[in-house]
Amino acid sequence: MTSTATPPGLARLNALEEPAARAALHEVCASTAWGGRLLAARPYSTTEDLYATSDAATAELTVEDLREAMAGHPPIGRPKPGDPASAREQRGMACASDELRAEMLELNLAYQERFGHVFLICATGRTGEQMRDAVKERLGNAPEREREIVRTELGKINRIRLARLLEEGTA
Repeated sequence: MTSTATPPGLARLNALEEPAARAALHEVCASTAWGGRLLAARPYSTTEDLYATSDAATAELTVEDLREAMAGHPPIGRPKPGDPASAREQRGMACASDELRAEMLELNLAYQERFGHVFLICATGRTGEQMRDAVKERLGNAPEREREIVRTELGKINRIRLARLLEEGTA
């Protein structure tokens, strides 16, 4: 027999007052448009409905919305101080050599100069070397191509963060 009960984490998200839900979703993604779209679609009956709404909202982000979302992400190799989620997501750089850290700093700066925003990659499960190789490869992309890669990476990050939000609760 299949249960039709809403998962506890999803029930908590559905039940939050709008300001608290908005704040919780902002921790997932700094885009106001993305958060507004997810708020407007509540209540969710399944986590897949939540993920599908997130994916659709991410796909519809404008260039400015993407910039707003990326502003919430620290550069790779420099997690946000005091933010365990940032440190956890960038764990692959935690044991990186000083040489690799210095190289990532240079590459991050070159990327930001070329594209006007931080290098965004779903860092979860990636090594420092894999992230370095990815930024090197992506530096050669046309801005339009890079924007679509950023959108894809943001979607992956949003899904991971939504899953964590549902697991850890929203209080």
